[in-house]
Formats: sequence, C-alpha cells, structure tokens
Amino acid sequence: MKNIDNILKELQYKSLEQTTRRHFLRNCTTGLGSIALGTMLGSCVGGSGNKVQSASQQVGNALASKASHFVPKAKRVIYLHMAGSPSQLELFDYKPELAKLHGLECPPSLLEGKKFAFIRGVPKMLGPIADFKQHGDSGAWISNRLPHFTQKADKVSFLKAMHTDEFNHAPAQLLMHTGTPRLGRPSIGSWVSYGLGTENENLPGFIVLCSGGNTPSAGKSVWGSGFLPTVYQGVQCRSKGDPVLYTGNPDGMSRDLRKKSIDAINRINQENYNEVNDPEILSRISQYEMAFKMQMSVPEAMDISKEPEYIHEMYGTEPGKASFANNCLLARRLAEKNVRFIQLYHWGWDSHGSGKDGSLEHGFVDRCNEVDKPMTALLSDLEQRGMLDETLVVWGGEFGRTPMQENREGKQMAFYGRDHHTEAFTIWMAGGGVKEGFTFGETDEIGYYGVKDRVHIHDLHATILHLLGMDHESLTYHFQGRDFRLTDVAGNVVKDILA
Repeated sequence: MKNIDNILKELQYKSLEQTTRRHFLRNCTTGLGSIALGTMLGSCVGGSGNKVQSASQQVGNALASKASHFVPKAKRVIYLHMAGSPSQLELFDYKPELAKLHGLECPPSLLEGKKFAFIRGVPKMLGPIADFKQHGDSGAWISNRLPHFTQKADKVSFLKAMHTDEFNHAPAQLLMHTGTPRLGRPSIGSWVSYGLGTENENLPGFIVLCSGGNTPSAGKSVWGSGFLPTVYQGVQCRSKGDPVLYTGNPDGMSRDLRKKSIDAINRINQENYNEVNDPEILSRISQYEMAFKMQMSVPEAMDISKEPEYIHEMYGTEPGKASFANNCLLARRLAEKNVRFIQLYHWGWDSHGSGKDGSLEHGFVDRCNEVDKPMTALLSDLEQRGMLDETLVVWGGEFGRTPMQENREGKQMAFYGRDHHTEAFTIWMAGGGVKEGFTFGETDEIGYYGVKDRVHIHDLHATILHLLGMDHESLTYHFQGRDFRLTDVAGNVVKDILA
C-alpha cells in the first residue's frame, strides 16, 4: 500500500510540473533565455548544415542513414584503442641515438619546467627494449615485438609526431575520444552516429568491445553520448556470455508478449512526448525498439563459432572467451553488417616498470603478443573481402612514453618502464582513404619532442571525420546556448596522409 501511495504522489508531482506556473518558472528559467536567444538568432545548425528539424523529426529518425557533407572515402571506422598507452619507442619510433644514452643521467633540459605523472629527481635515460628492422618497400621501422604486423608495413600510414595536452590516463582518454579532458561531451563514435546514422536498422550504429580484463580508466564516458540524445551512445557488447546485458526475455515471457509490452510502453511514451515535447522521450522509444530488434540480430552477429577454421587460425580466436582476438573478428563481422563505428578497447598497456606485468621486458611483451596477430589478421581479412578501402582502421593509445626510465620517488624501478609523455607518440591508420606505406611526422633523435609535422588530437578527429565525408566545423549540436563540435574551436585535416 505504501508503494502505491508513493507512485500516486510521484504521478501527482509530475502532473504539477507540467501544469503549474510555479514549477514552470522554477525549472525552466534558464531555458527561457535560450528560447528567447534562439528566437532572435534564428534556427541553429545541425549535423547536415541545414536548419534543425522538429524534435520529432530529429530524434524519431535518429538512427536513419543520413547524407554526408561530401563524398566520403570511408563508410565506417574500426578504432583499436590500447588503454594505458603503449610505448612508441619499443614499437615504431626507432631511436639509435637513444640506445647510446642508455643508463646515463637525463639532461636537465628535458626536466626543467616539465610535469610528469611519476618521475621525480633525475632519472636515467632508457634505450629501446626491443630490436628494430625496416620492413616493406616503404622501409618502415617496426620492432620485433610485432612480427606479424611487419607484413602490413606497406598498408598503413604512421603519424609519428602525435601530441596531447593531458598526462594522466582518464583525462587523456577523454580528450582522445571526446575532444575534451572533462566529462559530459559526446564521444567520437556518438558524433559519427549523430552525423551519419546507420545503414543497419537492426544493430546500433556504435558498438563497443572491451578486452584485457578492465574498461579504460575514464570508464564508459569514453563511449558516452554526452549532451547528444542517448540513442547515439555506444552499446557495449561482450564476446563471452550474453552479448548485451538485460536484452533477454524473462522466464515465461514469449517474444510476442515482449513485443506487445514494448508497443504498450511506447504508446505511453508517445503520449508523454505529445504533452511535454522532450526529445529524450523519443530517444527512449527508439531504444526500446532497437533493444527488441537486438534480441535477434546481436546473438547472430556475435556468434563467431560458425566462422571457418582458417579464420580462427588467422586471428587466433577461441569462441566463448573474452579476448582481443575474438573482438577483432567480431569487428570484421560487425563491419560486414554496416555498423558505422566499432570501438575496441584493450586494457593493460601502462608500462611503468613498477612490477613484472607492467614492465617493458615482460607485461608489455605479453600485450604485444595479444594484439599482434589479430590486428594483422583484421587488416588482411578486410582486404581480402574488398572492405579495407571503405573501412578506416585506427590504432593507438592516449599518449606516449618518455625516453627516460621511470624512477618513482627518485628511486630506480625493479623493471624497465617509461612514464607518461604528452609531447610525442605514434598512431597508425589504414584503409578508408589514407595513404599506404606512408610516414607523417618526425620526432627528435631521442623521441622526446615532435620536430616535424606535429598532429594534435583535434587534428586526428578532423581527419577521421573528413574521411567519413564530414566537415568537422559543420558537424555541430546546439546545447546550452551555443553550437558544440567534436574538435571544439581547433583542428585541421591532415591532408598529407589522404590517398
């Protein structure tokens, strides 16, 4: 009886919110100014560069495929993020001069005025803990930590002078995926879904797959929709157990009964929307309908057991397990089904040297072994199916690693490790309109600073959007009185890497 009373009180309160002047003025005063400003300035600009549609049109058709600003090079993105940030100095940025300085004290010029996450005092310089060779016709330097990936030297573009503004994991991951180190902004996958929609009505336009035992340090905010309608947020799927939590029917509920219940709920939601015109209600309707479709489409898309044996051998997959290899194969399957943005996170790349698993000579090698074969297989598989040209594959972490050895509290670590570094790191891109066998950017002789063709996170975002046929300056969303975009007020397309 008490619960019924509470429900009745809540209904009464909601009714008052919608009908009384007191509630209206208390809750909507900040909105009145925005309404007036919007009236004076005219319509705001939406993702297509046209006037914003009504809320019903804009959100009710949120997942429908939309026209790009210009002809795209890529139809979709597969983004492979190595959470924790792999050391570029052990993978792609070969520095023989750094090897000569191994064990010497770090020069004061590299420390003065700099902030590091853990380094204190004067650390020792640390040469590459890997062997490098040149590979392919392009002569790209790749270490022996990625023996399979060396086969793809002539397929990728390396951005070797990436730089960022943040040296701690959570804000750096937020900056990498949302364009800002602060919470509350939409992720790049959400922006892409908002701008282009999806070509598959039975699957989300933005799907997330995690491996390595943990989610990124910034949590699920890195695939959140921020102030965009929630229908654009990433949907996390699992390669082990139920692909998506809570989409299954309860015991005793048939699919027909579930459909009738969803129809009834959405009729109520539609009536609620007609009364209050809250676009988030229409997002809720879309999500109920998508969840019902996903009950059938997701299990089929996520079932890798039916793949031929040679595919499992190529990727190193094991059906039923949670692994980066399984997720790479799933990424290819989702790409085949025209999922617009597929995000893979692989955790465990934070190689400080504070323990064996976080050291460059042990844990880092394990992480490389976990990703080397499957990410190489993904590129090969997409290529042999004729999909690589229209699929942009991006690989990298949130920042780089220092050329000196980490020394927490001024003490030398038991294992080799490197601290976080904002000034220089490497990202590679393949397919989807980027040059093959190309290197853009250069760091100094020890890999500390980018000295040629530096690329900021905003530039990377602008380039990804450009390859998808979107102008990063025109892809905007009006929120709290102004237009927001993924690249904030910065960003330039890196035209040199475009095919």
